[in-house]
Amino acid sequence: MDAPIPSSPGQATAATVRVARPQADLLNSFAGDPNFMLSLARGLSVLEAFSERKRPLTISQVAQRTQLSRASVRRCLYTLEQLGYVSQQGGQFALRPRVLHLGHAYFSSTSLVSLAQPILDALSTRIQQTSALAILDDTDILYLVRSEVQRVLTYSLGMGSRLPAYCTSIGRMLLAHLAEPALEDFFDHVELRPRTLQTKISRPELEASFAHARELDYVLQRHGGHQRQRARGAGIGSGDDLAPAAADARSGHGHRQADRRLNRLKPRPGKEP
Repeated sequence: MDAPIPSSPGQATAATVRVARPQADLLNSFAGDPNFMLSLARGLSVLEAFSERKRPLTISQVAQRTQLSRASVRRCLYTLEQLGYVSQQGGQFALRPRVLHLGHAYFSSTSLVSLAQPILDALSTRIQQTSALAILDDTDILYLVRSEVQRVLTYSLGMGSRLPAYCTSIGRMLLAHLAEPALEDFFDHVELRPRTLQTKISRPELEASFAHARELDYVLQRHGGHQRQRARGAGIGSGDDLAPAAADARSGHGHRQADRRLNRLKPRPGKEP
């Protein structure tokens, strides 16, 4: 069980809550690199500003989210609008279906999705609960495959959805197997903030949970990013063309069945996953 935290996020100490490096600072860190296209990076940052927002955004809102200047955001949005990636009405911008081209190639070309889907479908049917597979992407987990038998969550976590890695069972499983330099880089960039009263946000607690995950080869989490979530995550190996991944099953029962099904996603010695 995660350790209690202050009842209000604002009460957490500065030493406990780590703030992520601003996106603008990240882009500026490439200054002087002749091969780095800053304008392209800014445009992609503007596109990503819409990823967690279901309503249209103004130039000011995008600038605040990306920490880019309003002038840069205005030029990026104008270019994206001309290319058909965003639409604009009354000073508010929204994504257009054309952006799906950017992600469709990955989902259609990786074998991980096609291999995992029938196994997760069988798992969900067996335990009558949602199961999903995700990979680690920066400081988040990125969902690639999902199988839902009955809706127990009020929020949507379909393909392409993201959640903070440190407070999810899948994320902790993946972080537990990162090499030391990669884990150090994760803590340098992640924003650790409480999601519930039980969310671990201190590095010692998280590292202890990672060690426990390596020992058990799975993560059982009753409370993490969402108060009612109870999930069991199991790690999955990777082939030459696959990123390390993990799967989870959210359930109040049926953990033995979940374990057996999730284990089928793990590569056997001498075989590709």
